Amino acid sequence: MLKANIETFIGCDADYGGAKIALFGAPFDSTTSFRPGTRFASAVMRRESYGLELYSPYQNKELPEGTVFDSGDIELPFGSPERALQMIEERAAAILSDGKLPFMIGGEHLVTLGSVRAVFAAYPDLHILHFDAHADLREDYLGTKLSHACVLRRCHELVGDGKIFQFGIRSGDKSEFDWGKGRVTTRLFDFEGLAKTLRSLRGKPVYLTVDLDVMDPSVFPGTGTPEPGGVSFDELRRAVTQACESCNIVAADVNELAPHYDASGASTAAACKIVREMLIALSGKQS
Repeated sequence: MLKANIETFIGCDADYGGAKIALFGAPFDSTTSFRPGTRFASAVMRRESYGLELYSPYQNKELPEGTVFDSGDIELPFGSPERALQMIEERAAAILSDGKLPFMIGGEHLVTLGSVRAVFAAYPDLHILHFDAHADLREDYLGTKLSHACVLRRCHELVGDGKIFQFGIRSGDKSEFDWGKGRVTTRLFDFEGLAKTLRSLRGKPVYLTVDLDVMDPSVFPGTGTPEPGGVSFDELRRAVTQACESCNIVAADVNELAPHYDASGASTAAACKIVREMLIALSGKQS
């Protein structure tokens, strides 16, 4: 019998009712400040994910069958950031209301705000774990408050002081770093101190947001705002796995792949592998 041609991220073909994690794409890059293209990430990652195995030799685990449902991409309006954020919030809220973990693939980093709004409504004591090259703490970017350069500042307006923990940061306006002192915990350049932070977050609801440009552009050139001096793929892999295994992750996202800036496909492969490792680690925590 012929079946509908429905492309999902590899292994994410569970029925919605029985799934513990619900994946969705947020193909939006209308506020990108340098090079656009992240809107294509989720579709390209689905296609390229079939170059991976479901088994992770790093964790000696396989993505369990029936664990992850791929709900596809939201059809977002490129000209309206606020409407796009509302639609993302609605998708994440629907997933949460059904007792499942929302896992979003962006898209530029602004999309995180829509998901965080929904998760914060469900978990008022929400903490945010943020891996990125950029602080994203600007009050505005060229007069616009809804920008990928401002997304963690907007998230801070929800969760408040002492709830955001950043790692890998190596770029930002001086005013961002000055404002963040005493409000946001920022580790520059690498993941040193991550284990201590994860211990402090045990038992608390955590949103994990991964901007893939935290990796060095020598290994991850396929991004809109590359920043030399980043971490390796393996350092990021270890960090996301450790976070997913150690913390009460209630939602997560991976964003800022711009696939056409790396014609080799290596950046897309790295992004897919990070998502796979996160899903495997998270699936082991779902009951």
